[in-house]
Amino acid sequence: MTLVKSQLTLQEFLALPEGDITYELVDGKAKPKMAPKRFHSRLTLTLSQFLALWAKNRGEVGIEWAVTLKRQGRDWVPVPDLLFVSYSRLNSDVIADEPCPIPPDLAIEIISPDQTFGEMSAKATDYLDAGVLRVWVVDAKAKTVTVFYPDARPQTKTGEDSLEDALLEGLQITPAQIFQQAGIP
Repeated sequence: MTLVKSQLTLQEFLALPEGDITYELVDGKAKPKMAPKRFHSRLTLTLSQFLALWAKNRGEVGIEWAVTLKRQGRDWVPVPDLLFVSYSRLNSDVIADEPCPIPPDLAIEIISPDQTFGEMSAKATDYLDAGVLRVWVVDAKAKTVTVFYPDARPQTKTGEDSLEDALLEGLQITPAQIFQQAGIP
């Protein structure tokens, strides 16, 4: 059995061995991330397909790519379900195998069955405070995508509402397209 000290530094956290469980660094502690279930997995795949097609020559899409950020003045390493970071923010020749070193343009979190919208809204606010430009919180039960902005109130999109955004120029999708392609009843 491996003992983990109660407060980890960023360097200690990043040096932990990889395993079957994904961890996030939150308040100096390695916090396990929930294992995705079927709908969560389908949504991750669908969103990554939409984003990958759109992101070609624009930036990089990551699935569960950790990000080194600050949260309330402390090191924070969240693992968003998906992220997009533009080449204008992350040089395309960066090839290190490490967490994303800068706040991404977009972080996407899909609500798991044991999570609440309120918890994910708080996490979205933390992302924005850390310099992430947009956060999408995807709710499979409600079939919604709530978009969080650093300078405006969140907007919840449903059905044929467009997720079009000047930040993600040219990305034209709707929640209906996402949930239909993912096969979410």
